[in-house]
Amino acid sequence: MAPMRALPSPAARPPGDSPPTAAPAPAPGTDDRARRRELRRMKALATGLLVGTALVYLVAQRWESSGGPGWVGFVRAAAEAGTVGALADWFAVTALFRRPMGLPIPHTAIIATRKDAIGASLASFVGTNFLSEQVVRSRFRSAHAARRIGEWLAHPGHAERVTAELARALAGALGSLRDEDVRSVLEPALLRRLAAWPVSPLLGRVLGTVVADGAHHRLVDLTAQHVHHWLLDNREQVTEVLARQAPGWSPRFLDQRVAARAYAELLRVAEEVAATPDHPLRGTLDQYLARLAVDLGSDPDTMARVEQVKATLLASSPVRRSLDAIWASIRDLAVEALGEPDSEVRRHVSATLAGFGRRLVTDPQARQRVESRS
Repeated sequence: MAPMRALPSPAARPPGDSPPTAAPAPAPGTDDRARRRELRRMKALATGLLVGTALVYLVAQRWESSGGPGWVGFVRAAAEAGTVGALADWFAVTALFRRPMGLPIPHTAIIATRKDAIGASLASFVGTNFLSEQVVRSRFRSAHAARRIGEWLAHPGHAERVTAELARALAGALGSLRDEDVRSVLEPALLRRLAAWPVSPLLGRVLGTVVADGAHHRLVDLTAQHVHHWLLDNREQVTEVLARQAPGWSPRFLDQRVAARAYAELLRVAEEVAATPDHPLRGTLDQYLARLAVDLGSDPDTMARVEQVKATLLASSPVRRSLDAIWASIRDLAVEALGEPDSEVRRHVSATLAGFGRRLVTDPQARQRVESRS
């Protein structure tokens, strides 16, 4: 056997030789043309056989009537049956789609004239016998789909896979939302609900609970300490403001001495309030806050003022910008959490799916509920 010659590489191909090309793809419609040619061939063959049986019938009938042998009758009968059968088949098939030879024969062109009714009947048959609720439920239960789904989800890798697909889809959906579209939905819905929601009674209940528990004492301590430090750091500004409050006829040196005295008293009171938990001013503040909590829930004037302040805030531009900022922050946090495979959100969803799968395997009632709702 002669040794096999190696094919030349592209670099060694002689100049002017074109590289081998792939077989051209079939032109669009090639299969349709082939099917049409096959249809014409079959129609010509069937027509030829019909003409042949008709000729055999005519020849056999003439031969039989002129005194031919007995077997000619069998040939005539067979040719007659073939001719009649062929004509009957042609008429039946033609009558399904069009009028035979264009004649308005009753019960012809059935598909063309009754296609809607035929489609509706077929849809009703399929829906009743294959897609009805009872049939689908029966098939679903007989396949034990709930158990199979549970066994598949109980595998940690499968639960993580489902979680990854859900996270990818949700992150894509959040990323595709435009801020303008979200704003057009959030602002009317959220602001309208806030405007219609009476906030004063809620504030009253919250404030009453805070005062009763003494939770505001830490805030009072912090405020008193900051006021004391601020007075220490702004002595000149405070005394100047106090001095300007004196009447015009008062001497300047007297105004400054009174302002210094008033500053010293303010500093002393702030220090005492910050250092004394049971200071009288603290008790006065507690009484005022408790009375305010009651007024917020029962006094019409106080409630009306709070609602007016709420309406002013909701109509302001900063509140609307805050909604945009809140939505942007929530979206960014959600996309970031969904995009990290080891994020707490994805781990929690994976564990929940795996637990749900194990429950479907071990709890017959859970499987029954899933199958009954399917």
